[in-house]
Amino acid sequence: MTTNFDFLKKVDKNLFEIISDAEKLYRDEYFEQCMTQTRRFGENVCKKVLGRNRTLETTFDDMLATLNDCSTGSIEEKEFINDLYYLKKHGNNAVHSSSVKKDGMEALECLKRAFEIAINYCVYYRGKNESILKLRYDTELLVTGQKSEKSLAEKYTEAKTKMNNETSEQKPDKQKTSTKPRKTTTKKLKKQSSVMVCKQPRKGISFYWIFTGISCVVSAVIILVLYVSLHWK
Repeated sequence: MTTNFDFLKKVDKNLFEIISDAEKLYRDEYFEQCMTQTRRFGENVCKKVLGRNRTLETTFDDMLATLNDCSTGSIEEKEFINDLYYLKKHGNNAVHSSSVKKDGMEALECLKRAFEIAINYCVYYRGKNESILKLRYDTELLVTGQKSEKSLAEKYTEAKTKMNNETSEQKPDKQKTSTKPRKTTTKKLKKQSSVMVCKQPRKGISFYWIFTGISCVVSAVIILVLYVSLHWK
């Protein structure tokens, strides 16, 4: 079965088998055992890197301290030692844990750190081709045991295209939305024009003038009656 650590097989078969078992444990969801195995891998790498510089160191902590003292301070060495410390810490926690956490993300991070350690070990301590530095950890290969035919860049492009398509499908049609307010505007204008039409003047005498004429006649009759009555007295 293909693994992420196939490049290590020709460099150090023992280290390859240790870390391959860690990937198998992860695939079977034995996450704590996986972290313990990555710690074992880190400890063995540390032993091989120290080589003759190792004297009375018996524990992983002692070997890491000596390795840190021998460091030249380069960025690669600092990252290498930090990754080893990470594997030691999480491996110890997994060993001494009183309950099963089943933390898959933590175990995956341990595998990724072990991957970087393996690359640095091959290139900077065993003098292998620097093309190994371009390798990236393949989570799909870890889970399925089969190497993906598509590169990481191709997967990213496909995911981005899919996301853009989904976003465009959710957007409403601009033409449809723009025609609706125009229709309502037309209706409003028609209503306003019908209200503002002037009324035509009515034909004939208005009620006001009829009332005024009758009042005048009545007033004249009353005045005439009063005049006649006063005159005859």
